[in-house]
Amino acid sequence: MLNNFNALPNSGEFILLILSSPSGAGKTTLTAKLRERFAGLRFSVSHTTRSPRSNEQDGREYHFVDRQRFEAMIAEDAFVEWAEVHDHLYGTSVQEIELARTANDGVVFDVDFQGARQIRARFPEAVTVFILPPSLDELERRLRNRASDSEASITKRLSAALVEIQHYGFFDYMVVNDRLEEAAEQLRGIVMAERCRRQRRAHMAENMLREAYRR
Repeated sequence: MLNNFNALPNSGEFILLILSSPSGAGKTTLTAKLRERFAGLRFSVSHTTRSPRSNEQDGREYHFVDRQRFEAMIAEDAFVEWAEVHDHLYGTSVQEIELARTANDGVVFDVDFQGARQIRARFPEAVTVFILPPSLDELERRLRNRASDSEASITKRLSAALVEIQHYGFFDYMVVNDRLEEAAEQLRGIVMAERCRRQRRAHMAENMLREAYRR
């Protein structure tokens, strides 16, 4: 099944944007702000086996499924990438990629570094961004302020954050989410810069040249 999409069209301004960060660094909020500015960017809704939080809806933040269904999808080769994080399974389905290919502007992936590597291996043109908290102390404060995790869960997430940060070298860009609006503006700037890359707009220059030579 996966052999059907070895590459995405790299003409025009279509962009595959991968966002990754430690839990609590503000990636979800930054993704929402990015999509406010670029409404044509599709958010890739992942599947997960964890329970929805009070403010989450099935099909919006995640497709919430039980472990049995998730493992069945693995067996069906239905995921482009998947991983187990904090005792829960997360994955990007083939269907999400197929939907993304029909979009005009691109798609945003919210995945951990494992998922980012798997997507990048299949789609090397993907742009990767790591969202970094200003400090570990601030990250812990944000996790505690969420009031949705137990003490054991917070400890586990802080330990996992160090593992995530160790993989910063894989990413093309790093955004430090200290001041939210400033970080959001940096993320918007990355999208604008990537859309202006020569290879994304070369077809425009080539079309002009062909038109000129036909005159």
